[in-house]
Amino acid sequence: MFHHSKDLQFNARVSRPDPYFANILLEQFGGENGELAAAMQYFTQAFGAKLPHPDKYDMLMDIATEEFSHLEIVGATIQMLLKGVNGELKDAADQSEIMQVMDGKATKETIIHAALSANPQFPIITGGGPTLRNSQGIPWCASYIHSNGDLTVDLRSNLASESRAKIVYEHLMKFTDDPYVKDTLSFLMTREVAHYKMFEAALDSIQPNFPPAVLQADPRFTQQYFNFSPEQSVRGPWNEGEMPGMGKQWEYVADPVSHVKETAGLTINEEDKTKELKATAKLDEKMSKVKSEEVKKADPEGVAQWSDYDSKA
Repeated sequence: MFHHSKDLQFNARVSRPDPYFANILLEQFGGENGELAAAMQYFTQAFGAKLPHPDKYDMLMDIATEEFSHLEIVGATIQMLLKGVNGELKDAADQSEIMQVMDGKATKETIIHAALSANPQFPIITGGGPTLRNSQGIPWCASYIHSNGDLTVDLRSNLASESRAKIVYEHLMKFTDDPYVKDTLSFLMTREVAHYKMFEAALDSIQPNFPPAVLQADPRFTQQYFNFSPEQSVRGPWNEGEMPGMGKQWEYVADPVSHVKETAGLTINEEDKTKELKATAKLDEKMSKVKSEEVKKADPEGVAQWSDYDSKA
């Protein structure tokens, strides 16, 4: 059950209309890294988390709801940036805000032209309001959503989503000199950072959480780093020394072509991995049971119901 408060989470303000920036800001309204995409991603992920991870269900729903509130902030900002481009254009053209955009030019057609140049859909299709399209007019698409049904995978997707959204806001701030709009963008950008840390903490609270999902990595192919840039070889912690958190050493394959030929397409191993393969198979079986029991224990007996209402209320 959602409860809508008509007051914005952050009081969005605009100094003057700016149809051009309104169009760019559509990236965070109907774009792939925008607020609607984030809200729908966390909203859909929450369903699979309800039984095995009810605490994470609560977190995902809370953050999804906040993302919807951010969508409202972005939409409100776009609407204010389009002031004078709506159905009251003839009257609004005489307002001081419009005159600031016109920079003293005599014709009110200037603001109409600016809106049309930025995005013809604003005055023609939507009547002067935001629409679920990105800055290029491409409609919002559900393919933007990443929901894989495994919470550790979903949380890692969310870390990436928050990172992308953060940098989009950072870039957007370069294209406006309106201090009020910059304040709004800074708030939204900062909340992406806050959500990132929430998801990071949630992922860390699920142990074990690596590798993602259930099955373990094949020990025969886990440690190799293939040097596919022989003329510009670079060594670093990603291909030498100990693998992070694995307790194993990287195996640097300097000449992948020769190595593949010598090992008959990686089917011949210099080191016997029989014991590790058996241990991996046992761990796969164990983790499969753990994950299965995790969900089964959370399933209620008898009639299933999503909410437990207080009968005394």
